[in-house]
Formats: sequence, C-alpha cells, structure tokens
Amino acid sequence: MPIEPPPTTWQFPDPMLARGDLVAVGGDLEPGSLLAAYRLGLFPMPDPGARRHDRIAWFSPDPRGVLPFDDGFHISRSLARSRRRYRVGRDQRFRDVVEACADPARPSAWITPDIVDAYERLFRLGYAHCFETYVDRDGESALVGGLYGVRIERFFAGEAMFHTATDASKVALVALVEWLRAEGVVLLDVQWMTPHLESLGAVAMPRQEYLAALRRAIDGGASTG
Repeated sequence: MPIEPPPTTWQFPDPMLARGDLVAVGGDLEPGSLLAAYRLGLFPMPDPGARRHDRIAWFSPDPRGVLPFDDGFHISRSLARSRRRYRVGRDQRFRDVVEACADPARPSAWITPDIVDAYERLFRLGYAHCFETYVDRDGESALVGGLYGVRIERFFAGEAMFHTATDASKVALVALVEWLRAEGVVLLDVQWMTPHLESLGAVAMPRQEYLAALRRAIDGGASTG
C-alpha cells in the first residue's frame, strides 16, 4: 500500500474557477503537495512565464486528454508485431525512465532535476510508477523506451514517455493499460491531446466532466500501488 506523506501547507485554487489551462503559480513539489494537486485535477510544470525554471505552475487543461480503456484504445497490427521485439518491465528503473523523459535535447523539454527528484520521492512512497521497454543488445538488456506517472486509487496520471527505438514507448503504454485494467483503474489522464495520443484512441474531455470522473475514480476504490 502507498504511504501517505504529510499534508501540503498550500491551498490550491479550484480549477473550475480558472479561465484557462494555467490555474496557479507557486507552491512546492513535496509529496503532499503533488498528491493534493492531482486529487484536485492539477499537475505541475515549470512556470512558462518565469525567467528560470525554478518556479512551479499548476495546470488543468480544458479540454483534458483522456485515454479510454474500452474499444477506443487501438493496437495496430504493426504495434502488435512490435510488442514481440521488446521485453517490458514495471518499476525496475524509475529514475532512469524519468531522466530519459527529461533529456534536454528533446523538443519542448520541461522536466527539471527538481521534478525528477520530486517524482522519485513519490515512487518511494508507492504513488508513482513506470513501465520500461528493453531490447537485447550484445548480450545485455538495453532500456529503449518507457513512461511514468502517478496512481491514486483508481486514477492514473500519465506524465511523460520516451523512446529510442521504434514503438518502444507505445509498447510501454500498452503494458500500462493492461496493468491498469487488471488493477481496476478507470481513468487514465494524458493531460494535453497530441496527434500521437489521438492515434491510440485518446479523447478530449471537458474540464467539468473530467473533474467529475476524477472524483469518482479517487473516491470509488482503494489503491494497491
């Protein structure tokens, strides 16, 4: 079972009162603050208006990207073939996955060292998880893709993914979905819609509808981590 950290000292605004995706600026990345934010429908990124990436902004996109677990989740024939090329792991190399997602050479890199450390703390408490994809190279298992996110009860917030081999991140996503189904999770948040996620069946959900679904997912069942 996850370990509940001390509560946050911050009071987050109601995202329903926000006029845009940006809801608040400030606060910290302590585990209690992160969990309080996710439970309200918020997630952190560096403040886009700050000169340095050391001030936190809290977002609640409207509409919100959500990946359904029903027939809307599409696995193409080519992706099904790709799955046979990789080995998938869970929670084996959490920091390595987050740091790969944080590679500053990637377009729109936003994951700072402070964010890496913050999510590793959540991982140690049992609230953050990762999936990794591996391929055998020269007799060794090489990490070539993965993703990470936060689970609270029957809710999972996907944070970021990476790949250095074809379909490696998609294979990790398929493994995540299969695990979430087995665990009884009902809501997979993917934040903002992208063509990549849309190709896998992600849909845009209005903020009010998303927040209602979030409340049901968090209040409706216990998390096993």
